[in-house]
Amino acid sequence: MSEAASPILDVETAVRSRYAGAAKAPEASLCCPTAYDPTLLKAIPQEVLDRDYGCGNPSEHLRPGETVLDLGSGSGKICFIASQVVGPAGRVIGVDMNDDMLALSRRSTPEVARRLGYNNVTFKKGRIQDLALDLEALDRYLRADPVRSADDTTRLEAEVARLREEQPLIPSDSVDVIISNCVLNLVRTEHKHQLFAEIFRVLRRGGRAVISDIVSDEDVPEHLQRDPDLWSGCISGTFREDLFLEAFEETGFYGITVAERNEEPWRTVEGIEFRSVTVIAYKGKEGPCIDQKHAVVYRGPFREVTDDDGHVLRRGVRTAVCEKTFRIFSREPYRSHLELIPPRVLVPLDQARPFPCGAGTIRRDPRETKGDDYRPTTQAAPVTCSPTNGKNGGCC
Repeated sequence: MSEAASPILDVETAVRSRYAGAAKAPEASLCCPTAYDPTLLKAIPQEVLDRDYGCGNPSEHLRPGETVLDLGSGSGKICFIASQVVGPAGRVIGVDMNDDMLALSRRSTPEVARRLGYNNVTFKKGRIQDLALDLEALDRYLRADPVRSADDTTRLEAEVARLREEQPLIPSDSVDVIISNCVLNLVRTEHKHQLFAEIFRVLRRGGRAVISDIVSDEDVPEHLQRDPDLWSGCISGTFREDLFLEAFEETGFYGITVAERNEEPWRTVEGIEFRSVTVIAYKGKEGPCIDQKHAVVYRGPFREVTDDDGHVLRRGVRTAVCEKTFRIFSREPYRSHLELIPPRVLVPLDQARPFPCGAGTIRRDPRETKGDDYRPTTQAAPVTCSPTNGKNGGCC
């Protein structure tokens, strides 16, 4: 996850100041043109819509009943859209560090709930690169016990550690989907490793991140990184487009997919193109690899592909995979590209051997899946010719 040197400026102050102003008066330069379902916008107050600053629509990739966390929730627009997509059985949590944006989203929540007939949205104060620390709980502690000495600093550090451990803002393994809309680029370069680690931590196994953000086609030079207006304007802190995907991979995500990529750049600065992308990445490939005689066949169109665990899948080849990988391949984004071949008789876990994931292409003999004692002989099923059976109304 290598990046250029970080700028010598107070990024958080620059971002906080600009977005505090944008919470009070719309600032068109902070957003990319993005289409939303107009029926989902009807329940949202106009002042929320006027002060939404994003570059994509990650809510398109949500499902009913899911628990969703929105990083950098801002005015609350995406949270209020997501609340309708997941429905009353789902839950939406917005996290933002800006008091003015939080005030706007929180005062809008009762009205959205009234229009929808249910309330499943909560807004919390925190930094998206430190989702364990509840900043409002920390503020309450500081009001009651302000820091006036070195000893007070020691007690503050102990309280911060306690809050993270005993009262985390977002507990580990607690959400189904993390979404974000043009916010990751606002985090300081040296905090981006921690940011991705936090995204991974709070997702449940099998969960996914759906992130819309601005990326660059070239490295952003240091002199641009030192510009506070460009930083708060979603330019200076962008990932280079290939390093953005690499960051997900290095964190441990799999199935990393560019769901959307704007052909035209949003902005061009000194010849560097900045455009919106939406990336989907999944959590859940951790754990042992056990051989229970599963196999898959890659359909194509490429002659050969390699997955995130090093399996090399050749088109049309019955390829051996472990039980964990088979389960992963049975879901999107893989399912539509593969034929799944489960074992006829599952090898018990206590008898199964470790599987060498990452060893390239391992062909699976059909007898391994069917079993050595598989000896049936069958006849072709009878076919009745009719105008609706077969091509052009014919038979075999």
